[in-house]
Formats: sequence, C-alpha cells, structure tokens
Amino acid sequence: MTDARASQVHIRDARLEDRDAILDVTLAAYQEYAARMPGFWDGYRQNIVASVSDAGEAEQLVAEHGGAIVGTVLLYPPRRMRLSQRESLDMPWPEVRLLAVAPSARGRGVGAALMRECVRRVRLAHGAALSLHTTDLMQTAMRMYERMGFVRAPELDFHPAPGVTVKGYRLDLEKAG
Repeated sequence: MTDARASQVHIRDARLEDRDAILDVTLAAYQEYAARMPGFWDGYRQNIVASVSDAGEAEQLVAEHGGAIVGTVLLYPPRRMRLSQRESLDMPWPEVRLLAVAPSARGRGVGAALMRECVRRVRLAHGAALSLHTTDLMQTAMRMYERMGFVRAPELDFHPAPGVTVKGYRLDLEKAG
C-alpha cells in the first residue's frame, strides 16, 4: 500500500453514534471464522457483541475512509481478564482486542493503521509493551502482527475450550522502532 492510500484512512476515537457501524464492521470481519469454529462461534459472536456494545475501560478506535467506518479496534489498559467464572488472567500490559477491518477494505493498510495508533497511544502513556491475543485461524492477522514486531508470549495463552488455544503476543515498545 502506498503512503497516499494509507493517508486516506483517518483514525479517531469512536463516538456513541458509531456503535452500529462498529458492530457491523466487526461482525462482518469475524464472520469468516464462523464455519471453522463449530460449537464455539455462537459464544464468540455473543462476546464480540457484548464487548463492542460496552467497551468499558477500553479505548474504542475507528478507521474512516470516505466518511465510512472501515475498521475498528479496542485498546484495553492493563487489567485482570476474566476467562470464566473460576479463571482469570493477569494482563500486565495494554491489550489490543477485536481488531476488525471491513472485508471490502482489506489490503489497504487499515488494520496496520489502527495497530500503529494503538502503539502510539501506549507509547504516549509510557507503556513498556503492548499485548494481544489471536488464534491459528487468523493467519493474516498473525503475519501482520509479526511484521510489526510482536512475538509470542505463551504466558498469556489460554484455552477457552478443549483443543482451542488463544495465543498471547507482545510487542516490547522499548525495543521496537
């Protein structure tokens, strides 16, 4: 993607009136995984809807192109993440969650632009690292994260169902360029 195309994407904080568009983009982006998550998709979809509808302490960002929302992401502060009624996971660094790019806007650098903004915000807050979770289903996203310098952080892994590993990744901001 050329710099000219990347500059056409505007990243900003989400507004209340963006909620429907954010939900539409997020669900459209993640729908491709539904068939590959039998028995797990309905719960994951519910989690997406709940997370997007009430971002809580997270910063909710959107990417606009031509006046339309074409991408979105949540940026959480360090926290204790509840995995189930009995389990939780300490997240010692800010975390990117639910990075989503509208299928029609893929390949234009929207996801990378949202990620760069998350990195910028964590650096401004003097954060030492940025974390995220992903799965092997999300190969395109994993390649982008690795190109950006994220490395596996197995200590952040969790298993929401038998045979399912959600992989932790971390970007050390003190080493990253």
